[in-house]
Amino acid sequence: MFSLLKLIIWMAGILTVAYFVLGYFGYTLNMNYFTMSKEACQEKLKTCASNAMHQGIDNAQCEVNCVDPNLIIKKK
Repeated sequence: MFSLLKLIIWMAGILTVAYFVLGYFGYTLNMNYFTMSKEACQEKLKTCASNAMHQGIDNAQCEVNCVDPNLIIKKK
């Protein structure tokens, strides 16, 4: 239990330091990315599910890449 708490504290510290280091080098985090892209991702998943139902599982072609790392961390 103690090791789990220690791991959580270390991870929080590392993320905090990384946030400030990114700001120092001129990068910013897009905090609204996941809320803005949620609807588009759900629409892609709905289309993919519909295609899988109509074409069968063997022929379904789904492009479900919902996270674009270039839009999460941007240069100022």
